[in-house]
Order: sequence, then structure tokens, then C-alpha cells
Amino acid sequence: MITLHNLTFGYASSSPLGTLSGCFSAGSLTAIVGENGSGKSTLLKTLAGLIPPLAGSLTRDRSALPRIGYLPQLSEFDRQFPLSVLDLVLMGSLPQRGLFGDLNSVWRRNAQAALEAVAMAGFAARPISHLSGGQLQRVLFARLLLADTPVLLLDEPFTGVDEETTQALLTLIHHRHQQGCTVLAVLHDRAIVEHHFPLVLQLSTAGHRWGATHDIFTSTVPASRSDQARVRAVV
Repeated sequence: MITLHNLTFGYASSSPLGTLSGCFSAGSLTAIVGENGSGKSTLLKTLAGLIPPLAGSLTRDRSALPRIGYLPQLSEFDRQFPLSVLDLVLMGSLPQRGLFGDLNSVWRRNAQAALEAVAMAGFAARPISHLSGGQLQRVLFARLLLADTPVLLLDEPFTGVDEETTQALLTLIHHRHQQGCTVLAVLHDRAIVEHHFPLVLQLSTAGHRWGATHDIFTSTVPASRSDQARVRAVV
């Protein structure tokens, strides 16, 4: 679904964070892990097309263009923006209907159904500024459900939310995965990764590793720096 060709990621104003080659296969479920500063969020933004690669390139399957669902970190979301919960969810329809497309009753019914799927149906008229972190994360997931994209990129989706919300969102992720969606998630909780994500991309200054979760977490020998440009996915 997404193939990296010696992709060097980072920001132009600082040193590159790494180089990767390999692929995220269609329908795969991958956790991106690593220490702080290793470039997890930066890589995800590069895959989402929000920042350009420093070198190399990435290609996406035609079925993924341009429909990629991206969930930013909660800390990056402006809760004071004057939107209702329903309005925020309806923004998920933009990739399909276009900026000037008709926001008809079908989209509104689908948005309400997405809110019901995340147990937020009774909050449709509430301003997003009145939501807790967990409630906002559920609403943002509802927006992704409405968008119905073939690829989901999730940046720390469980940070700052309670256990109930975490379990609810994990259920939604597995449901989308079972429908054939390709999912990449930046995560910190090793237990969640081991129990729910069969593939891992581990970013490290010592060398990036990419493969089956069990293999990555049971291996103690990191890839050398010279291997960074030759990392391959194990699917």
C-alpha cells in the first residue's frame, strides 16, 4: 500500500532522523515504536504527505490516493476552534464529496452513525471545547470512520485517554483492519503493541528494525547504521 525508496525523513532545518526502504503491505497492521526523538511522528507526517521527504521517495497504491486518514496527537489539536461535535465528524466527508460538495442528509445520517459507533451520539450538538481528552479522541475516530479511507495513520491514539476509551478505540481499529484497512500507529505502550499489532517498525539512533512484533521484541541485536537504508518489512 505504501512503499519507501531510500526515504530520508526529518526537517530541513535539522539533521535527518533516518532512512528507510521497504513497504507497508495492503491490509497490514503496524506499530511504529522507538525512544523519544527517534522521529516516529515525523515519519508518520511524511507518510501522510504533510512534510516532504528530505531524500528518496515514497509511492502509494492507486487505491490509497489521495484518501489517507490521519489522526494527529491530541496535543496538536485546537479544541478552542468553534465547531460542534457533529461538524467535526462531518469534516471526514471532505475527501469524498470535495470542498464544495453537497453536505446532504445522507452524510449527516452517516456522521450520526459514526458517533454512535464511538458511543458519542448524544454529544452531536456540543462544542468540541467542552469535551474531555477521551471524548475528543472518540470524536476524531468517528471522523475517520466517516472518511472510510483505505489507510489510517494514527499518532499516539491512546495517549491521554482512559482505559475504557483505549479498549473502545482498539476495537474500532481491529474492525477497520478486518475490513482490509491498512493501519499504522505510533505507540508507546509495549503491552498494546504485543497484543494487538503483528508488525513493528522500531526507530532508533542505533539502527531501524522492521518486522514481526515477536521477532523485534525478542531480538536484542539492533541493526547497524549501515543497515538503515536496507530495512525491509516482514509481512
